[in-house]
Amino acid sequence: MVTVVAAGVTMQEALTAAAKLAEEDVFIRVVDPFTIKPLDDKTIVCCTKGTKKKHVITVEDHYYEGGLGEAVAAALASEPTIIVHRLAVSGVPFSATPAELLERFEIDAKAIVKTVKDIISN
Repeated sequence: MVTVVAAGVTMQEALTAAAKLAEEDVFIRVVDPFTIKPLDDKTIVCCTKGTKKKHVITVEDHYYEGGLGEAVAAALASEPTIIVHRLAVSGVPFSATPAELLERFEIDAKAIVKTVKDIISN
């Protein structure tokens, strides 16, 4: 099991990924932090420590800098056994449908499923 922390539009993507993975008997824990500041550090640490694979994936619909991924990484900095994987917007956005943008920047359910499978296969 892996923990996925998502918020906003990526929360639905995380839930969709959880459902797809469950069809293959792969289960993930999905956490909605509700706020980034203040971040509920204790819940994220507890949820991640409670998984077999001590990995957490953050999924956010903006740049890597200054968002959910950084907040979660900071919250887990004193937990050396937990590995953080961050999915975020990696380039300049462009005009497209929301689904096209989620797919292009690999922050959609498909990208979450792939990341989870990569983690559990190693």
